[in-house]
Amino acid sequence: MNPVEIEQAISDLAEAPFDAAEFPYAFLEAFGRKATEIKKLRKGDTNKSDLGGVLQRNNIHMATCALGEVSQTLAALKDSPATTKHKAKFILATDGQTFEAEDLIGGDTVACAYKDFPDSFGVFLPLAGISTVKQIKESAFDIKATGRLNRLYVELLKDNPDWGKAERRHDMNHFMARLIFCFFAEDTDIFTTADLFTGTIDRMSNRDGTNTHEVISEIFRAMNVATKDRASANLPRWADAFPYVNGGLFSGSTEVPRFSKIAQRYLSHIGGLDWTKINPDIFGSMIQAVADEGERSVLGMHYTSVPNILKVLNPLFLDDLNAALEEAGDNARKLLNLRNRIAKIRVFDPACGSGNFLVIAYKQLRTIEAEINRRRGEADRKTDIPLTNFRGIEIRDFSAEIARLALIIAEYQCDVTYRGQKEALAEFLPLDSQNWITCGNALRLDWLSICPPTGTGVKVKADDLFQTPLDQAQIDFENEGGETYICGNPPYLGSQWQSTEQKEDLGRIFDGRTKNWKSLDYVAGWFLKAADYGMHTPTVSALVSTNSVCQGRQVETLWSLIFDTGNEITFAHDSFKWANLASHNAGVTVVIVSISNRLSTTRRLFSDGDSGETTMREVGNINPYLISGPNILVKSATKPLCAQQEMSFGNMPNEGGHLLLSLSEAEQAINDHRVPRKFIRPFIGSQEFIRGNERRCVWVRGDELPETYGNEWLDRRFAAVAQQRSKSDRATTKALSEIPYRFGEVRQSGDEQIIAVPAISSENRDFLPCGLLPSGNIMSNKCYALYDAPLWNMSLIASRLHWVWIGTVCVRLEMRFSYSNTLGWNTFPVPKLTEKNREDLTRCAEDILLAREAHFPATIADLYDPEKMPADLRAAHDRNDETLERIYIGRRFKNDTERLEKLFDMYTKMTTKVS
Repeated sequence: MNPVEIEQAISDLAEAPFDAAEFPYAFLEAFGRKATEIKKLRKGDTNKSDLGGVLQRNNIHMATCALGEVSQTLAALKDSPATTKHKAKFILATDGQTFEAEDLIGGDTVACAYKDFPDSFGVFLPLAGISTVKQIKESAFDIKATGRLNRLYVELLKDNPDWGKAERRHDMNHFMARLIFCFFAEDTDIFTTADLFTGTIDRMSNRDGTNTHEVISEIFRAMNVATKDRASANLPRWADAFPYVNGGLFSGSTEVPRFSKIAQRYLSHIGGLDWTKINPDIFGSMIQAVADEGERSVLGMHYTSVPNILKVLNPLFLDDLNAALEEAGDNARKLLNLRNRIAKIRVFDPACGSGNFLVIAYKQLRTIEAEINRRRGEADRKTDIPLTNFRGIEIRDFSAEIARLALIIAEYQCDVTYRGQKEALAEFLPLDSQNWITCGNALRLDWLSICPPTGTGVKVKADDLFQTPLDQAQIDFENEGGETYICGNPPYLGSQWQSTEQKEDLGRIFDGRTKNWKSLDYVAGWFLKAADYGMHTPTVSALVSTNSVCQGRQVETLWSLIFDTGNEITFAHDSFKWANLASHNAGVTVVIVSISNRLSTTRRLFSDGDSGETTMREVGNINPYLISGPNILVKSATKPLCAQQEMSFGNMPNEGGHLLLSLSEAEQAINDHRVPRKFIRPFIGSQEFIRGNERRCVWVRGDELPETYGNEWLDRRFAAVAQQRSKSDRATTKALSEIPYRFGEVRQSGDEQIIAVPAISSENRDFLPCGLLPSGNIMSNKCYALYDAPLWNMSLIASRLHWVWIGTVCVRLEMRFSYSNTLGWNTFPVPKLTEKNREDLTRCAEDILLAREAHFPATIADLYDPEKMPADLRAAHDRNDETLERIYIGRRFKNDTERLEKLFDMYTKMTTKVS
């Protein structure tokens, strides 16, 4: 269940007649606990309560009680030996009138009337297996409103199916934006009469909802008629009570979808919510999912956490402004200069979604401005910060409308907070018709026309605020001396998952500038457009991105173009999880990268430690791999640049599965079909090497083929391979049908000793998995291999030095290592080794292998679990690192940062010398 579904179920429970005996089970059911779990609790099989209540192990201990005994019952639950013994995370007591609960792990408490406990449902989300975050606990209203709006949206589409079609989707979404404004306006005194919107609909609509659409349409029409035009507008008396709103929100068509009785009831329920509690930081992200059928299953999970957004905005400009505020103290002149500076700052999000970044940036700037005004004795002063300074581009029209609405709500809430309700209301209506959010494709629009260079006026007609065609024109704007900051979280999409249209988007930007752009992630388009924008006006940009743009081959392709524009990295936050809600999505691994042509002498590198705390280092330069060092771009090399032996791929089967066997199939082939054992070999890929899984393959060399003649089992296998390959559209694969006994790509004879390196492995291990395999093993294309190589090569691969190099210059899948021979092994900087060095490293590799052997049959996965790694194996690796690092610098490196800085310094010298 998602949070919206849980909130609805909990609300239904609170509204139903209280049943003391049934409540504990209904409460668990509302949080999506399985029916089998609840059945066992009912029977008493798993109920561990010692107080006559219900205790689910590792979860919750709850009890119902007589009237007036809730506090005593909660205390008894807390003191209960069973609560401690069975590790209950929550305790809960209720008598049907009062509700009290406590999170024994997090410390949160709930004490309220029984009917109000759904407002605190976020506290209990762990019962549903959702690892909650602070915001979701504090956004009960936003989730409740999203759920109610979603139910109305779905119900309206049932009765108005044509409104769900592509050609009318904008009308439906625009209608929902109008509703949200009306609900907010009637609860915040923007409408002078409480419940004006909901109450008018309830009074004027038929009980079956048959004329509700007509009533709402007249209300919408009224809000588009200026006061001076009211007399001639022929408005019904009841509609004339609504103020003139305009701003484009109510201009154009006032057509409204038809309402059923159920839809009208949903509308009334939504109006009954307290819309003063809306949080535009979060609500916009949640509500945008209502209009997307594919996203409705995860309603309530669509928000971007404020702390994550501040990881972008703080170093981008807020830290500097807050430092200036502190430095100004109570100096009136300095405070005035800072206020004037803030009034000219433009924040531009070219992938703004529902406006999270813009809303938070606006609210943060208003906070600083309010403090300036307080210190200057002008606390009730009107803001100098215009909403039009917060520009955005969003491809989905509903999200663009919600972004504008969220900013309008944020402005009103800030005015109430800093100036008071009276002043906020006096200046709120009518809405400004200027347009500052563009609906369109950011990779095809001209950013300079949307956010013009400072000192440039764009003399173009302004469209209505909420009526935005894709080729929207922009407002006049002049911002002499102002600062421009680009920020946001553009979409990331790997090259193989991009649509034809998205490929074309990137082609428009990169074609003619580089030949390798087709391998770039979709987000790369925003980086280069930001860099190009910065060539025309001083700009600092900071974008959240998949970490792939700072790894592997994308680095050379993308960052060489960015550097050509004069932009460099000003600050960066290395890889971390950008998560919404853990049960739905563990979170994509991202980086934050800021680029600018306004370069300072120091740059800032941010990292999240294991405890979650963020640390910052000031460095002289940040390279595209997000480490301190020169702007070096590691390029693939066909041969090792140093003394290590060449590494090859394993063998590519390309045989439709007919030459690959399970262990039982292999034994059956040998025992029942008289296949010579020498033709059945161990087949080793990443999982076979790491986890000890066993597979076999048919391996026949050309000179051995005559020995297979007449074996029906092999003949059938070879025939199946030939048939499979002959159906291919690729000429090379078709040609392989002539040699069906062989793998598609063969890189070994089968008689070599092999140093194996899995292509994909976990980042959680302290060392890369590698090892020595005897002759007879056949390597899969999921592994790399050094064939008949000196053992000291394994010492290099097993080192912490190589771990940090591969983790930096090669692509990562989320955070997992994706090894590359040409990009990782061939480029790995190795000092010139003496014969003594090679002997020492060989001995270190032997010690690692012997330590593993001592724990046979433990697998690599078993041995390299960081929590369970045997002491003797770890000691062998420590000796290996000590020996190797002394070869590099005469001592152990202090940390991975020092290792990387040394390796990049060596790589720079190596490649400079080679070129």
